[in-house]
Amino acid sequence: MELYASTSYRISKLLTTQYSTSFGMSSRLFDASIRQHIYAVYGMVRLADEIVDTYRGDDMAAQLDAFEAEVYGACNIGYSSNPVIHAFALTARLYRIDRSLIGPFFTSMRVDVRRTAYDQIAYEEYIYGSAEVIGLMCLKVFCKGDAAQYDTLKDGARALGSAYQKVNFLRDIAADYKELGRLYFPGAVTYDTFNEADKQTIINDIAADFEAAQPSIDQLPTTARDAVRLSRRYYSELLDRIERTPAEALKTTRVRIPNTRKIWLLLPYWSRMIGRS
Repeated sequence: MELYASTSYRISKLLTTQYSTSFGMSSRLFDASIRQHIYAVYGMVRLADEIVDTYRGDDMAAQLDAFEAEVYGACNIGYSSNPVIHAFALTARLYRIDRSLIGPFFTSMRVDVRRTAYDQIAYEEYIYGSAEVIGLMCLKVFCKGDAAQYDTLKDGARALGSAYQKVNFLRDIAADYKELGRLYFPGAVTYDTFNEADKQTIINDIAADFEAAQPSIDQLPTTARDAVRLSRRYYSELLDRIERTPAEALKTTRVRIPNTRKIWLLLPYWSRMIGRS
């Protein structure tokens, strides 16, 4: 069983890093003692995303239901024949990641099966389930069972998850609308009328989230702090590039950070990364 567990964690790492070069870069700064557990969280989340974002079968909802049921079953018994779910279940059992966090995630994923427009309440609920609880799952790992530390840092973890998700919404506004028929922003914002004022309102909201998250980032355990700081730096850079991109251009262009710039962002952490390899 140890071989299966270690292989499951390696598969989760491969899945995660193949889908996100930026996360793969920052994740190397996590201490080795927690790194595989962060891969396990993101691996499970990535598979669920695949069901609602790329699978096109009429049974999408049923596939998501079955996946969720398998996650809960694995968390109960500590085993799944799906290696990504198996790794997540081991991590969830070790760090007490329970249905209070897993449930809202699947609620938001299920929303993606059916909803294409959001009011403010639905928008906030979706972000909580799709992003903030992921930050809280990771915080469970970072704090290693220290409940007082978790309670101190949880609001900042939620704010950072919220900021990341909103940056993704802006960056992917064209693909979400044209390929999936989704527009996540609430109120009077529509794809056809999306303009500079709309963009700036969203950017101001993201900036407030980043500001709220910063104290918690600074208080994270040293096993996680550098990785999260680099991730925040990456997303801040991405937001800056989005702000410099005209709103109309966002509907035709996906803003990216060149690999050479990613390396530059990484340089201040290089020696610590080598030390944690």
